[in-house]
Amino acid sequence: MTLNATTSHTVGPYYHIGLTWLNREDLTVEHTLGERVAITGQVIDGNGDVVNDAMLEVWQANAAGKYDHPEDDQDKPLDPNFEGFGRVPVDAEGRFRFTTIKPGTVQGLKGTTQAPHLVVLVFARGLVKHLLTRIYFDGEPANVADSLLECVPAERRDTLLAKKDASGVYQWNVILQGTEAETVFFDY
Repeated sequence: MTLNATTSHTVGPYYHIGLTWLNREDLTVEHTLGERVAITGQVIDGNGDVVNDAMLEVWQANAAGKYDHPEDDQDKPLDPNFEGFGRVPVDAEGRFRFTTIKPGTVQGLKGTTQAPHLVVLVFARGLVKHLLTRIYFDGEPANVADSLLECVPAERRDTLLAKKDASGVYQWNVILQGTEAETVFFDY
């Protein structure tokens, strides 16, 4: 028997067929505990052109710092009104906006503490597999001791920081490649 390799595929544009039913740009409901925050930005490619068919998948802990997942065995309360998950498509200009809560700190490896952050997966045409990154909150005191953030060269950390504008909305862009401002993506 001879096994032939199948053709290579990227994660898009066909992911819209099976994933869009989970799109949710507001991760909160009326009784979700915690500080509500809005995060907006744009997905841009290495040439500075907008990526108009990307999708962001967001995973995060609740305001107490606990994930709604069976493997999170921290002795922290679950919020029955918060799943910590959403899928956010971009519009024709590559822009996105979603509302969530600022998560609490979570336990890291070897007893360390991770600063409040959101885990973000980026899906788009041309990507062989999705990209993994994080959003941290600019000015958060716990950022100083976050062991993963410390692994990122100081000159690149800004690509992971959402910055609050004058209206109180956090701004954070995804830059896919090619410039010094490229978003930091993590291996997994």
